[in-house]
Amino acid sequence: MDAVRTEGLTCRFDPLHGVDGLELRVPAGGIYGFLGPNGAGKTTTIRLLLGLLRPQAGRVWLLGREQRRDAADAREGVGALVEYPSLYAHLSGRDNLEVSRRLLGIPRERVDAALDRVGLLGDAGRKAGVYSLGMRQRLGLALALLNRPRLLILDEPGNGLDPAGTLQMRALIRSLAHDDGITVFLSSHLLAEVEHMATHIGVLHAGRLRYQGSLADLQGRMCGQVRLQCADRGRLLDCLATLGEVGQVDGDDVVVRPARHDDSQLLRALVLAGVPVHGFHRERPTLESLFFGLTDVHGDLA
Repeated sequence: MDAVRTEGLTCRFDPLHGVDGLELRVPAGGIYGFLGPNGAGKTTTIRLLLGLLRPQAGRVWLLGREQRRDAADAREGVGALVEYPSLYAHLSGRDNLEVSRRLLGIPRERVDAALDRVGLLGDAGRKAGVYSLGMRQRLGLALALLNRPRLLILDEPGNGLDPAGTLQMRALIRSLAHDDGITVFLSSHLLAEVEHMATHIGVLHAGRLRYQGSLADLQGRMCGQVRLQCADRGRLLDCLATLGEVGQVDGDDVVVRPARHDDSQLLRALVLAGVPVHGFHRERPTLESLFFGLTDVHGDLA
């Protein structure tokens, strides 16, 4: 079962902003990285999923239940952290959770359990106003965990965090998925962080999906270049041309994106031709390079 599914989800504010005909498929049990440049429609999508915006067309299913405004249990089992958490600065971390616990009508022991899960139990008595940004983000995550969700929707959870806070948030999100079995839908502009966490990705551009599937499949479809080391680069380039491949000099190396040979065939052909190759390495494409290849965007992301 998909943890998140949409059909024809559409909400346009003008021709350039919003989402159009979105068909999300988020498999249960993984971490789905939702990526896109500025204005692509990521936050709009999250607000549509959570019922904070009304779609102009389309349908949404979360955990197998179709989302309707009049359904009392529409978002049962769903936790969310959208942008910066809304906290009461004058209350302690524990009391911030206690306010939500009473509103939700859930057992009191859930408060300390959630604080412990995000590593804040030892600071639960301190006022939220003196928390660091990383601690406030983790407290917001604890709020999202109060109802013991099976689906967690996070919008930029690492926004503004320092390197240490980013590492803590990464480890926590991975643990929630791997150890607690929570499906995580994660919107982020931190591509390197998503690459460390995500099992699946969706790339949104101008309100439409450019790619959706596993990260491994995307890397397989958009193979990286091969980097060759050779004492006689001129001879190597000539041999590559004879084989129907195009090589380019890059520093001390020659790089090629093989079009007619797989790696073993290419290396064997070079060796049989007597080319003195002493290094052969296929570069794995980074998520950043894959992202830019799909969106043709080279500016800041959000």
